[in-house]
Amino acid sequence: MKYARIRTLAAVLAGLAIGAQACAEELIVAVQSTFTTLDPYDASDTLSQAVAKSFYEGLYGFDRNMKRIPVLAESAEPSADGLVYTIKLKQGVKFHDGTEFTAEAVKANFDRVTDPKNGLKRYSLYSNIAKTEALDPYTVRFTLKRPFSAFLNQLAHPSGVMICPSAIEKWGGKVAFHPCGTGPYTLKDYNPSEILHVVKNPNYRVAGLPKLDGIVWKPVVENSTRAAMLRTGEAHFAMSLPPEQVKLLEKEGSVTIEKTPSIITRYLSMNVLKKPFDNVKVREAVNYAINKEALAKVAFSGYATPATGVAPAGVAFATKLGPWPYDPKKARELLKEAGYPNGFRAKLWSAYNHTTANKVIQFLQQQLAQVGIKCDIQALEAGQRVALVEDVKDPKDAQVELYYIGWSSSTGELDWAVRPLLATESWAPNAGNTAYYSNKTVDDGLMEALSTTDEKKKQAIYDNVQKTIWQDAPWAFLVDEMNLSAYSKKLTGFYTLPDANIDFYEAELK
Repeated sequence: MKYARIRTLAAVLAGLAIGAQACAEELIVAVQSTFTTLDPYDASDTLSQAVAKSFYEGLYGFDRNMKRIPVLAESAEPSADGLVYTIKLKQGVKFHDGTEFTAEAVKANFDRVTDPKNGLKRYSLYSNIAKTEALDPYTVRFTLKRPFSAFLNQLAHPSGVMICPSAIEKWGGKVAFHPCGTGPYTLKDYNPSEILHVVKNPNYRVAGLPKLDGIVWKPVVENSTRAAMLRTGEAHFAMSLPPEQVKLLEKEGSVTIEKTPSIITRYLSMNVLKKPFDNVKVREAVNYAINKEALAKVAFSGYATPATGVAPAGVAFATKLGPWPYDPKKARELLKEAGYPNGFRAKLWSAYNHTTANKVIQFLQQQLAQVGIKCDIQALEAGQRVALVEDVKDPKDAQVELYYIGWSSSTGELDWAVRPLLATESWAPNAGNTAYYSNKTVDDGLMEALSTTDEKKKQAIYDNVQKTIWQDAPWAFLVDEMNLSAYSKKLTGFYTLPDANIDFYEAELK
């Protein structure tokens, strides 16, 4: 505890120092977690992908309403069978190293991520690409292994960025520490646990942008410290706003509070390969044991609602199935039927170590204890999360049991709300299936849905997939969060998107 207080004080002092050094046109953003990587193709967390937008752009992106928009692409033409996409590129775009952005650069990036030998975390997102070809300097053709109706949305995912081919060739696996793209900013200083300082790209392709001289991204895991930095002017934006700080900050005349719906769901995955979570009755018991309404109030100050399905309502093709009722008596009965009349002991980890996450796992610990499940809780730091969960090669070696984490479908469609988390192909370390859940009905349904553009047929397929998952209960389905943003009234053009990503393309301090 003493060490934690010293670290918090150090973070405040560091923030003060940065605030003193930053010029008037530099934006200071206090973020809730440390960064895992600046290589979007190897990032599994929204924050790391969000800040990488400082350097990188993709062929497509999303606007504030998660509507797909072209970025480095001019147009796209899919084949009648849905297997080939031909994309025209914008001309005259330069990478930070001065080289021209061409179809060869697109090929270099997608060849890299689709090569399983590179072991990138976003391999599963793009593994359906059979071949990427540069037809001419400004035309690229993607040939898919199977029809994929969500492909352009997939290209709009924040991981699908264009990294300088020269950086890929020179740095290989260390390219995360040497970002080079077409984006509005370039790297000045980077330490994953302390700071990311970016400065204006003077040769950016859009005249008049960026409007800022730079951005300082500062990890501040303590909620109250992050909010305090906003109140005192040491930060211009707090990401994300701690729920318990909303009412306090609403009294500040210099701060704007924004509350918007999100597509972020929070859940507790259960390792179904490990006893006792291999028993569906135990998994059902965990779901019944947790009061989701109370969780939303205690940990999120009411700025969350009980999860009503596998994916939030804002995700295309999401199906309403719940919420799962709170019934501790039923939970105890199910545990008895499963052979655990006296409960059991389990490890409960959080993928985050910020204040809200600690509140969540403490609440879950208390709730589960009431039905006899005694949990040893631990909030993991970014490096621990990668080593203990994300990078474990053999599922048999996985120590994870109960794992609190969240997800937002950054393609806006159900495919990417489910497939990376619950398909057999997505078992860690390939993607985010930390429950090691496998169901053929789910796997087949996900593939069938992607092969059709008939929305009614796709909805029916996805309905069945989601009902199957809900009944199998590989997760405790917890809450869907609201996006809470707090920022200085001097700041404009800085937005939180429904998937918790951010848009700072036209950010400006006035």
